[in-house]
Amino acid sequence: MDQSTIEKVMKEVAAEMNAKECCHSSCGNITDIGLTEFVGTAIGHTYGLVIASIDPMLAEPFNLGKYRSIGIIGARTGAGPQLMAVDEAVKATNTEVITIELPRDTEGGGGHGSLIIVGADDVSDAKRCVEIALDVLPKYFGDVYGCSDSSNHLEFQYTARASQCLNKAFGTPIGKAFGMTCAAPAAIGVVLADVAVKAANVEVVAVSTPKNGGTSFSNEVILAMTGDSGAVRQAVKAAIDAGKQLLGAFGGEVKSTTSPYI
Repeated sequence: MDQSTIEKVMKEVAAEMNAKECCHSSCGNITDIGLTEFVGTAIGHTYGLVIASIDPMLAEPFNLGKYRSIGIIGARTGAGPQLMAVDEAVKATNTEVITIELPRDTEGGGGHGSLIIVGADDVSDAKRCVEIALDVLPKYFGDVYGCSDSSNHLEFQYTARASQCLNKAFGTPIGKAFGMTCAAPAAIGVVLADVAVKAANVEVVAVSTPKNGGTSFSNEVILAMTGDSGAVRQAVKAAIDAGKQLLGAFGGEVKSTTSPYI
């Protein structure tokens, strides 16, 4: 093998290794498991998967409509962070959110896991949507709080411009600010909802309780709100302050899962 051929092969190998490294760093992959459907993993025991062409027999049961290429985000822990991440991802890709389900989970805690399916005309769009969602997901765990001395949790989310995922999940107007408060046990969630709406001039778009509003009977109360971006952020911040005090009532340090972003 002459020197030019060797150099060509080495360049091709290096390019392939860089591509894999880039994908793993952006997607949060633990390892390449050798399946084309696997995109990556992320915080919250979150899986990112794609199906290039789902079997036609499954199109109707999964309500896929015209789409055959789909992206899937599924998690054991977390609903709000995954919804926020997918909301950001659909803004940047030619994809559409098809279904959102919040299974009872949190790996034994008081809240949810999540299952979000997006559709695309091209599998590359579906995959890119999943990649973006996995990449930004740690940010949206920043205002999810836990306490070492209890299994209770708090969750807060905010964006100045909601997109299709938040609209489908909560009825939030597309293009307007969105804020969310959530707490387990549900008793704390009731107080946080009240604190939030009293703190600023916001509009309530959805309230979920253990029995009503799509919570899968989890021990949570969730408030979704919209309005002026400054007012929504002020309402969420007020709820964060109150929530930390309430969560700490049993003792122990109240900690963010990653780094607060609101």
